[in-house]
Amino acid sequence: MTYIDLGSDTVTKPTPEMREAMARADVGDDVYGEDPTVNRLQEMAAKRLGKEAGLFVPTGTMGNQLCLKLHTSPGQEVVVEERSHMYNLEMAGTAALSGAQAHPVRGPGGILDWNSVAAAIRPRGDTHFAQTGLIALENTQNLNGGTVMSLQAMKEICAHAHEMGIPVHLDGARIFNAATALKIEVADIAAPFDSVMFCLSKGLGAPVGSMVVGPRSLIERAIPLRRMLGGAMRQVGVLAAAGIVALEKMTERLGEDHQKARLLATGLARIPGIDLDPERAPTNIVVFDITATGLTTTEMIVKLKAHGVLATSVDAQHMRMVTHMDVTEGECEAALDVVRRVLSE
Repeated sequence: MTYIDLGSDTVTKPTPEMREAMARADVGDDVYGEDPTVNRLQEMAAKRLGKEAGLFVPTGTMGNQLCLKLHTSPGQEVVVEERSHMYNLEMAGTAALSGAQAHPVRGPGGILDWNSVAAAIRPRGDTHFAQTGLIALENTQNLNGGTVMSLQAMKEICAHAHEMGIPVHLDGARIFNAATALKIEVADIAAPFDSVMFCLSKGLGAPVGSMVVGPRSLIERAIPLRRMLGGAMRQVGVLAAAGIVALEKMTERLGEDHQKARLLATGLARIPGIDLDPERAPTNIVVFDITATGLTTTEMIVKLKAHGVLATSVDAQHMRMVTHMDVTEGECEAALDVVRRVLSE
């Protein structure tokens, strides 16, 4: 069976241009800094986000955990939104790798603002509490339906945090989707942060890889830690070549994925039993509540797959569908027909 795959934008396949670039990549040993293609990618990524330096890592999770380890000391806390990727989907790396603990906070509508962050910051010097070592934001926010934090909110949190001597990291796995939705340059989003991670895969279509960008001093410290975590690679230019194409060619098309998600969200909202506000799907991720259908998400996933549609869940009540370059508007319409059919059975 051929499936309409709305499970994630991680399922995208590299484009023919990426495959050609990978085949022709000029390579060297990156551990010695001798791979010209990955060096070019790192320079491109840093320049695009307005930072001094960049580092190629295999995964976004590794990039986030590298930054967390760079910014914190064992025994400190990291303030995160309660549905953030770093808190929910990174295998407790905060504790296991850095000896820090997460301090999850519920932001209004799932998005942190300064008031909610400030309430979670521990009093300085009070030995009853773990001290706040880092604030970690996510934009767009995956599990909250691809929601977008405003530039003003990000600037406000960073400005107040820096006044208190607290660094701020951005999990920008889909930062280009956020920039597209906000109609601003990606460097504007990155500017106030002490470090930023973003993915070259997902909506940008590269098969592997993420970037960490920030001050040169931070990236220099990140290189040996990357090796410690198993991320030091050799002729990595074969992968970096696809990342270069992703940055050069794929960022401007993300609005198409947002349009497809809006089509899905609007259609789903009209189906009895589904609870969804289409305005809560501003990018390429659609999360919707199926409680009123009487089905669990596990049951719904099985039924959809039997009819040729792949989707995932956030929890037992909330489904997730994600649009990307390898799914068409026609396939989104067909997926809506399948949902209607499944819920009428």
